Amino acid sequence: MTAMTVANSGFTANPLDILEEIVSANNWLFDRSSLDEMVVEVTGRWCDYRLFFFWHDEVGAMQFSSQFDMKVPEARRMAVWELLAIVNEKLWLGHFDLDSDDGSPMFRHTMLLRGAQGASVEQLEDLVDVALSECERFYPAFQFCVWADKTPAEAVSAAILDTVAEA
Repeated sequence: MTAMTVANSGFTANPLDILEEIVSANNWLFDRSSLDEMVVEVTGRWCDYRLFFFWHDEVGAMQFSSQFDMKVPEARRMAVWELLAIVNEKLWLGHFDLDSDDGSPMFRHTMLLRGAQGASVEQLEDLVDVALSECERFYPAFQFCVWADKTPAEAVSAAILDTVAEA
C-alpha cells in the first residue's frame, strides 16, 4: 500500500469523554488517570473484569482490553494458547490474548476512528457489551482448561453451547 500525506481534514473527538459518561451511568468504578487513559472495574457473572481504554490521538485509534481476574500458571500456558486459537475462531469482533507479564487472559480490540467526528455512544456501548458478553461466554472454557486440566477442545465443548436453531 502506498502511503499518502494528506492534511488533517477532520476532527476526531476523544471517545474516553463519552465512555466516562457511560461508565458513570452504569455506576461502575473507574479511574481516568489522564486524558488518554481510563480503567474501569466491572463485576461479571463469573469474575471481576478490569477494562482498559487507551486513546491514541495521533493515529485516531482507541485500544481496549477487558482483563479477567485470573492468572494462568506457567504449566498451563501452552494449553491456554491452544485454547485462544480455538476461541478466537468463534469471534466476530476483537480477540482473546494472554498478558505476557502476568498471564491474565483478556479480550482486546482496537477501534480506528481517523477521519471520523468521533465514536458514537452506541458504538462504545456495543464495544463494551460485546466484550463483556464474550468474556462471560468463554470464561468457563478458560477455567476448565486452567484448573480442571481439560484439553482446550474439551474445555470449549464443556463451556460453550452454541445455538444452531431456534426452539
